[in-house]
Amino acid sequence: MMLADAFMAIADPNRRHILEELRRGPKTVTELASGLPISRPAVSQHLKVLLDAGLVSAQAEGTRRVYSISNAGFVQLNLWLDQFWAV
Repeated sequence: MMLADAFMAIADPNRRHILEELRRGPKTVTELASGLPISRPAVSQHLKVLLDAGLVSAQAEGTRRVYSISNAGFVQLNLWLDQFWAV
């Protein structure tokens, strides 16, 4: 994962909302879309950006994909940000 991609991914308010929802537990696209003023295809596009940045993971369950937070992606962000607190 490139940190620049992760920061670009979290710059969008809809993606931050998705991450906040996933922090509460795994969810499907339909569940995520119900709390946003955008379509399910738009939510899927936002999830693709978050997946590519390593911040979200997806698990196939039958015909559905269930999305959850990827701790490894956030560890990388935390490590990068932590260097500024030690100054």
